[in-house]
Amino acid sequence: CMICACSFLILFLRLLSIKNWEQPIFSTRAHVFQIDPTTKRNWIPASKHAVTVSFFYDANRNAYRIISVGGTKAIINCTVTPSMTFTKTSQKFGQWADSRANTVYGLGFATEQQLHQFSEKFKDVKDAARLAREKSQDKELANTALTIAAPQDLSDELQSPPVMCVNGPEDKLFRSQSADITLASEKERIKKMLSEGSICEINLEAELFTLQDSNSKLVAALHEANANVEQWKKQLAAYQGETERLREQVSELEAHGGQGPSELLKDELTQSLEELEALLKAKDEEIHILQSKKAEYHEMEHERDEAILRLREMEMRSSELERRIQNTEQTLSNSLEERDRMDTEIQRAIEILDIKIFDLNDLRQSLVKLLDNN
Repeated sequence: CMICACSFLILFLRLLSIKNWEQPIFSTRAHVFQIDPTTKRNWIPASKHAVTVSFFYDANRNAYRIISVGGTKAIINCTVTPSMTFTKTSQKFGQWADSRANTVYGLGFATEQQLHQFSEKFKDVKDAARLAREKSQDKELANTALTIAAPQDLSDELQSPPVMCVNGPEDKLFRSQSADITLASEKERIKKMLSEGSICEINLEAELFTLQDSNSKLVAALHEANANVEQWKKQLAAYQGETERLREQVSELEAHGGQGPSELLKDELTQSLEELEALLKAKDEEIHILQSKKAEYHEMEHERDEAILRLREMEMRSSELERRIQNTEQTLSNSLEERDRMDTEIQRAIEILDIKIFDLNDLRQSLVKLLDNN
């Protein structure tokens, strides 16, 4: 009939208006509760899990709504008015009363920061609703509807969401697959670079440990040789003094003739002198051996300096490799952020579609009632 057609046209135009003008300005996740209508004290969970709670702005009616959809059911559908007040009752829980629905809504958040953000957004939206009402009373809604949509510090959040292509899943799938392939190749390249860096570090540590061990042994041997040389020099000086003293005694005995000692005493002195000379010769040989070892020690020091130089070159290469790894990680992080941003936009589009599906369901129920009445 004509009446049904007119009603259907009005509802269809209303749906188009909602689709074109209502935009989400803030979304968060929380557990939704409603006050028990009988006791007015106990809370009844409206959702089994945390759901998305969003602020929407309807530019056509210049109104703000809080909407949360669980599946195909609207858990919250509340129009924000200047008289509403959001109250924090604990560190992670807040509530507000909706006189039109004759109920009180409660939200439980995962963190205190999420509760603070929702509270601040509620306050800003309430102020915007108050300004909209004042402008509406002055009959200037048509010129100021877009300027009072939100406070100045929320202008970025109140911009229209990017247009999502509903008929282009192939393009999204291709972009997602290409992003996955790029991320996988970046991960493989980073793993390869990290493995090369680990092998270089292991080789450097082994070479450094060997050099430190050789250096410690050489230093200990040098200290021992220096101590022995000093001791042997003292003994040599003592033997030389003793030899000179014995020679003087022999010379004195030979000069005095008849008053000299017996041949036995002379033989003993000669034997002692020969023993001292042999000991002196042995000490000289040991000194020569220690000097040759000292030359070898200098050669080892030269080799150690060359190894340290190679080690520094390897450290420079390792630093360059670490810098390249950091750049690659930064590129990978940017790619992941871009992918997260795309996922967020897709989730946002899904939420908008859920709201639209809910509105279409309302439209369908209204049409069914209208047909039944007719």
